[in-house]
Amino acid sequence: MNYKMVGRFIAQILSIEAVFMIPALILSLCRGEYGAVRGFLCALAVIAAVAGGLFLLCRKAPSAFYAKEGLVCVGISWVALSLMGGLPFYFSGEIPNFVDAFFEAVSGFTTTGASILPEVESLSGGILYWRSFTHWLGGMGVLVFLLAISPGKGKSGFTMHLLRAESPGPDVGKLVPRMRKTAAILYIIYIVMTIADLIFLLVGKMPLLDAVCTAFGTAGTGGFGTKNDSLAGYSPYIQNVTTVFMFLFGINFSCYYLLLLRQVKNVVKDEELRLYVGIVLGAIVLVALNVREYYDTLGETIRHAAFQVSSIITTTGFATTDFDLWPSFSKTILMGLMVVGACAGSTGGGLKCGRLLLLLKSLRRNTRQIIQPQRVEVVRNNGRVVPERVLDNANAYLAAYVVILLLSILLISVDNFSAEANVTAVLACFNNIGPGLAEVGPTCNFGGYSAFSKLVLSLDMLTGRLEIFPILVLFSKGAWKHR
Repeated sequence: MNYKMVGRFIAQILSIEAVFMIPALILSLCRGEYGAVRGFLCALAVIAAVAGGLFLLCRKAPSAFYAKEGLVCVGISWVALSLMGGLPFYFSGEIPNFVDAFFEAVSGFTTTGASILPEVESLSGGILYWRSFTHWLGGMGVLVFLLAISPGKGKSGFTMHLLRAESPGPDVGKLVPRMRKTAAILYIIYIVMTIADLIFLLVGKMPLLDAVCTAFGTAGTGGFGTKNDSLAGYSPYIQNVTTVFMFLFGINFSCYYLLLLRQVKNVVKDEELRLYVGIVLGAIVLVALNVREYYDTLGETIRHAAFQVSSIITTTGFATTDFDLWPSFSKTILMGLMVVGACAGSTGGGLKCGRLLLLLKSLRRNTRQIIQPQRVEVVRNNGRVVPERVLDNANAYLAAYVVILLLSILLISVDNFSAEANVTAVLACFNNIGPGLAEVGPTCNFGGYSAFSKLVLSLDMLTGRLEIFPILVLFSKGAWKHR
């Protein structure tokens, strides 16, 4: 293990986090929110001390950087980001319990949107901005941002190991030959789409701070709102705009790059995109039919059904209605969407449509081989042969997913919440969704859980966002051995 390289990299990540706190600090100063100003200044001082110390200790790091270091860097960086990102909440006194502040920061960076706050409106503007900005930063990945702006890293395996470890999906492909340029392209698309969302929200006369925070939450598919009722109090226009952009941010960003290259046929033929669109449309129809009697008009029914389906499958977590009051059939569909998640290479969480597609194709192949043992068959995706390594990783991911899910449910059950609340709380956190059902439904929060359960759920959020293995590696003895 190249400890000094890891330490220097974490120092760089913390430095970027400190820079991104400055706009929130300026906003707090302009609004006269001096408690928030104190929180940000204290947080910046702590980050400067930690990052500065790591730079001094690790300034002469060896250049060797392999997959193991990439996984460890990603895992530790996200834990460090969350610890430091929660400091403004804690030092400002707006979330006086540090475990709660850490939970809120983890939920932000992992784009989960689960909250311990009973009243969001009581937060200051600067804290609200920082809380939502963590969604935007975590959506595409702060490490991807570092790769996009850092010079001279593309000649080694540095960029590929980091991008593969942080980016969601069964495999990471290059948009262009150099990974640094790939990261830059992803962020440019991400920024342009966020600005477009913001403009549409402002056209709908949404207040500026609310529009900025909502755009951040939609782009990162996070779900932190500025109101307790999420988006229920806003106009149907704003709800429809958010529905469309949640759906768009759930699509693999490679598709947008192909559209820029005018390769429309390749996008239309993309199997994962077809599965994603099919699931969304099918779920909207089924839910709308099931909840028709709950709303006055067909248009209102479709609007709420489409919003909640897009919100849950993209793991955003916004709400326009209390879907915990819907019939069991609709709630079961939403629970299924929690597991499925959005496309690989998007800002959404969950199992991913791409991984689900590979698992289904692998299952079909194995079933055929049981019937015809001598049959030789490969799995193809978009006409290309899928390497067996990718299929093995998908199977290993599913096995780890189920084990962690069951273990987490068991651990938080000590708080004696209902089984429905515990199961959906873990599903919501592990799949980076936000609201669950029952005691953690869209009108409730996670504040009732004990500190132990909040730490378990925080670990679930980090594990789910990083696709399990970067966090599991941190608990492996082999990861910490010298070469």
